[in-house]
Amino acid sequence: MELHAMDLYIKSLIKEAGHRIRNSFVSDITIETKSDANDLVTNIDKEIEQFFIQRIRRDYPGHRIFGEEGFGDDIQDLEGIVWMLDPIDGTMNFVHQKRNFAISLGVYENGTGQLGYIYDVVNDDLYYAVRGEGAYYNDEKLKPLIDTSIVESIVAINASWLAPNRYLDHEAAIRLVQTVRGTRSYGSAALELAFLASGRIDAYVSMRLSPWDIAGGAVIAGEVGAVMTNFKGEAANLLKQDTFIAANPSIHNIMLSDYIRLK
Repeated sequence: MELHAMDLYIKSLIKEAGHRIRNSFVSDITIETKSDANDLVTNIDKEIEQFFIQRIRRDYPGHRIFGEEGFGDDIQDLEGIVWMLDPIDGTMNFVHQKRNFAISLGVYENGTGQLGYIYDVVNDDLYYAVRGEGAYYNDEKLKPLIDTSIVESIVAINASWLAPNRYLDHEAAIRLVQTVRGTRSYGSAALELAFLASGRIDAYVSMRLSPWDIAGGAVIAGEVGAVMTNFKGEAANLLKQDTFIAANPSIHNIMLSDYIRLK
């Protein structure tokens, strides 16, 4: 891959997609549910994914596409070049708030992230990275993450995992919330990874994420030193849904050993 040419191409594509999404604010949005009543998809999600796929297939016909809404390829392995796309990450926020959502895109070659993008559409903020060249917030290069401690950290976690549930030791999660400096929940995995990469939070925890949720952010956060695994400490899953934790390396292991425990 010629990464720098692709980088320019993708930035232009993302900005055009963002313009289309903003224009949709004045039109009627069709809302459907997927796995449950809180798992939403709109006609705009579908239209934006199709927009990306049409362009990618035209300009990069040898590449495969792993998209949330199912218009891409059936991806069973990561051989070759795979684009992982979430056209609107944070659809619930898109529907209810018209903010706090993002376009998330990662380009992988034989399983290794080469390019990563998170575009905060409403604020016109672009987080991006080219492998080995650092991560950027708009035109500002992001600094490597600085060591921190649990008590000084801000952790992004959904409050539902603090209530009794079948999957996570909620008592340990409560201790985490009582120990850290603060908690946040933005409702978009892509934005939470962008905020981790830019030092606005120190860790992000989720029980269920799909590859397109994390693909772009993993490249970006990885360039500043973040560690990303599932709750078992294994490499983040880029083929199927799994648990996920991304954190400053100084607190990642502590969080898994002391606070984030599967039942």
